[in-house]
Amino acid sequence: MLLKEATARLTQSELADIGAGEVAYIRKMDWNEVSRCFPEAPEIDPDVDLWALFGADGTPILLTDNRSSTFYRAAEDELKTVSLH
Repeated sequence: MLLKEATARLTQSELADIGAGEVAYIRKMDWNEVSRCFPEAPEIDPDVDLWALFGADGTPILLTDNRSSTFYRAAEDELKTVSLH
């Protein structure tokens, strides 16, 4: 089945639940995005490279300046990881 066909038959809630508790994604973040996803984060130097780990449904899990830390945390939580570009 094509992805387009599958998503046409799933509700938004059902789609968000796919991979819940099993899959997480890692992506590089700009400092100006941090407050939206991690409101409790302190002010961050714009020159620092930031990496975030999110649950499959977009729930923020971890923000760090060390990409390897995102993989370590995902492994601790037994999550399969994917990277978004």
